[in-house]
Amino acid sequence: MCGGAARVTIGLMTTDARTAPTGTTTSTTDPLTTLRAAIDRVPGYLDAATCGLPPRATADAMRAGIDAWQAGRIDMAAYDDAVDRSRAAYARIVGVDTSSVAIGAQASSLVGLVAASVPDGAEVVVVDGDFASVVFPFLVHADRGVTVRQVPLEELAASVDPSTAVVAFSLVQSRDGRVADADAVVAAARAVGALTVCDATQAVGWFPVDAGRFDVTVGAAYKWLAGPRGAAFLTVADTARERLRPLSAGWYAGEEIWRSIYGPEMTLAGDARRFDVSPAWLVWLGTAPAVEAFATVDPHDVRAYDVALADAFRGGVGLGPGGSAIVSLPDDDAGTLRAALTDAGCRVAGRGGGVRLAFHVWNDTDDVARALTAVEPHLPG
Repeated sequence: MCGGAARVTIGLMTTDARTAPTGTTTSTTDPLTTLRAAIDRVPGYLDAATCGLPPRATADAMRAGIDAWQAGRIDMAAYDDAVDRSRAAYARIVGVDTSSVAIGAQASSLVGLVAASVPDGAEVVVVDGDFASVVFPFLVHADRGVTVRQVPLEELAASVDPSTAVVAFSLVQSRDGRVADADAVVAAARAVGALTVCDATQAVGWFPVDAGRFDVTVGAAYKWLAGPRGAAFLTVADTARERLRPLSAGWYAGEEIWRSIYGPEMTLAGDARRFDVSPAWLVWLGTAPAVEAFATVDPHDVRAYDVALADAFRGGVGLGPGGSAIVSLPDDDAGTLRAALTDAGCRVAGRGGGVRLAFHVWNDTDDVARALTAVEPHLPG
């Protein structure tokens, strides 16, 4: 049974999540307020974990790119500039040097680079029920003796032993928003010399990410970073770079891109750009303003804002604080809760036998109230 009206603190304002008007911070110029204002509000959109809402600048850039393309005015320099801007902004967000960041299209293909480097017969430890893009790239190497051991998230660090070659995991679980104990996992992996591969897709954009402490991270930009689908990033530590083969090397991975468009001579970039995949131009035009917008904000502030909303919802349904922007509630086979939320104008997702709500910067207390009103009649008690 719901335990009374949920309350949420956002910035300096405390509001009643069921009855108060939209609340942000008292300042109109702080970075979080500016970021929130850059994205058109869609009431009830609680699905950042599936797909983010683009800043207006992202939509405008892609429309302008389409217009230019249609008019025969494609601009290669503008495309390259969008990639450079995206790479630099992402590097700022995850706390690494730009030289450690490569670009790609999807998380799975980037994890696949690591999987292809795993020696025959090696063991990879993953989280039971983790997102397929973290697991499948290793499973497909079973024919050469690579074994994948799946363990509960809470036991991940303790499950690393001297036979482990790679530990691959999502920093935040897609299904229910649980956050991995990254410090413990990294310490356990280092103790046995195992490579750490962290998928930050469900984290970067709302959860502070220090990519430098992992050997490899991947992150798609279309969820919490609010970019278009088809842009993803890889970070590679200097110590891990030589262990990976740039399987998709093409002209964009060359040391001098526009002098690398014909073979057979090959001089790849000396830094992480050697893992670059030729960019889908229009996608990166939209990615740059989105990632740059999030690079202006302290991720701790975004985390506090998002988690406050999520915990207000959790409190309204009788749950304690979860510390995550993602909330998962069990649902029946008919999807009753999800249907009720949809009927109330909420965009949510069905995942793993439950309904998943994801609270992000475009949400406010009105969205919490809308979701609570929808689910309360269906809660036990």
